[in-house]
Amino acid sequence: MVRGKTQMKRIENETSRQVTFSKRRNGLLKKAFELSVLCDAEVALMVFSTRGKLYEFSSSSINKTVERYQKKVKDLSYNTNGIQENTQHLMDGDISMAKKMEHLEVSKRMLLGEGLGTCSINDLQQLEKQLERSLNKIRAKKSQLFKERIEKLREEEKCLLEENRRLHEQCKIEKQQSLSKQDLQDLVGEIRSEEEVETELFIGRPERRMA
Repeated sequence: MVRGKTQMKRIENETSRQVTFSKRRNGLLKKAFELSVLCDAEVALMVFSTRGKLYEFSSSSINKTVERYQKKVKDLSYNTNGIQENTQHLMDGDISMAKKMEHLEVSKRMLLGEGLGTCSINDLQQLEKQLERSLNKIRAKKSQLFKERIEKLREEEKCLLEENRRLHEQCKIEKQQSLSKQDLQDLVGEIRSEEEVETELFIGRPERRMA
């Protein structure tokens, strides 16, 4: 005979409810025992009937298992609270960062001359002072850059003057060497010219020349 599907609701008939409780209780205790043996698990089971009678099973000691359970729940609660605190801290940090970015954006628009309609005289005076301080810093930085550029140009000028002097000395030496070579060539040319002139003027025998 096919067994019908049991509806999960309270059994109204007291006798049927008591019979079902006894059967299901024994089956539950048996399953708890099998689980502890087959899987080497620590199992503790407590069941109270409608009349307040206690039925229990423990693979070791039900008191130790309950203490272990309470400690585990406490640790889990502590970890959960820690996670929640960290999450809240991150959320607060995000909100604070968003507010800072919004404030910076408003300040930026005000420095550009925008969104000044809601500013008071004191706000405008503070903004003016801030702009003056910024301009002073900008001018000081510009002066420093100009000074550094001038120093760099002076160094370059010094190097160029030194190079020009060196080239001038080199040209002077080369010119002197060129003139010395030219004087030597002129002297050799004069000696050759004198020899040629003496040879052309002699007419006669060598003996007469000797006499």
